[in-house]
Amino acid sequence: MKVKYNLIKEEKNTKARLGTIETNYGTYDTPMFMPVGTQATVKTLSPEEVKACNPGIILANTYHLWLRPGEDVVDHAGGLHKFMNWDGPILTDSGGFQVFSLAKPKDITEEGVHFKSIYNGDELLLTPEKSIEIQNKLDSDIAMSFDECVGFPHTREYVEESVERTLRWAERGKKVFNNERQSLFGIVQGAEYEDLRKHCVEELVKMGFDGYSIGGTAVGEPKDVQYKQVEYSCKYLPKDKVRYLMGVGDPIDIIENVIRGVDIFDCVGPTRLARHGHFYTMHGKGNIKNAKYKEDFTPLEDECDCYACKNYTKAYIRHLIRAEETFGQRLLSIHNIRFLIRLTEELREAIKEDQILEYRENFIKNYYEEESK
Repeated sequence: MKVKYNLIKEEKNTKARLGTIETNYGTYDTPMFMPVGTQATVKTLSPEEVKACNPGIILANTYHLWLRPGEDVVDHAGGLHKFMNWDGPILTDSGGFQVFSLAKPKDITEEGVHFKSIYNGDELLLTPEKSIEIQNKLDSDIAMSFDECVGFPHTREYVEESVERTLRWAERGKKVFNNERQSLFGIVQGAEYEDLRKHCVEELVKMGFDGYSIGGTAVGEPKDVQYKQVEYSCKYLPKDKVRYLMGVGDPIDIIENVIRGVDIFDCVGPTRLARHGHFYTMHGKGNIKNAKYKEDFTPLEDECDCYACKNYTKAYIRHLIRAEETFGQRLLSIHNIRFLIRLTEELREAIKEDQILEYRENFIKNYYEEESK
């Protein structure tokens, strides 16, 4: 089936939206944070541990699965769900972010993007058609159009050219898309230029996608620029389709962009931070390696209901991280993922009560004032 977005309520004083998204694996509430499983696994965690964090959709990456193990292996396994033993909805990124992170400008042509394999140096060409073909075989619930993700800073002239290329690639990918169980999302580009974002939205809507993503953020731009990019995109996106902000997961950015009308988010941040010993709390971010936690026999966060907080102390987790035990990384990953999911649960309640601006004010006061102490 195609995903369907149901708008339940728009918050009285903002653009924040309360809704649901219907998928092949059930209906889930939005706003939503989606854990990232780049290589068909959320790093260090089992599917059961991820499931216990109460997620909706999770992500996997087309580019990386294309290189290892290959889309045909996943296809022969019966698709990504069976391959990774995940019984919930999956979204696959198109490889567009790898255009930004791995390719040089000279590698980007009208045909597609030339890469060298990060594993063996092989010459590769990823085209819009190839990206869709891979995603069709991976059999995710949501596939993404192949786009050019432009870094920051940039010139307007280049962004203009890039937007038109992204639109041509979107049309090419849509023509070859062929999986009735899958939904296809278009990606809005245009950097911080409102007219280019508006143009990109209008042309994508003419093509008719099942949902829309906001791209070109979390690429080094200041926060005020990011928020403008989101405002300029949401302003013109249809209200009856889901809005996905790609690669954004800092807690305050989730709050600010929910206020601007975003429904779903993803980010590698929670697991990446965990692997370096960092953890979120509603009173700021902590570093478990700090000496003050050596004999702290309290949970990472008293209010948290995750497996790590219900069963283990800061002192124990600090010991694990300092001893380079993977279990410590797992516990912090569980906590950080659950923290961001819990944050979106609280945002949903705030929208119901028309209290999201008050929620933001209280969050900033608690998170940043405590973190600075």
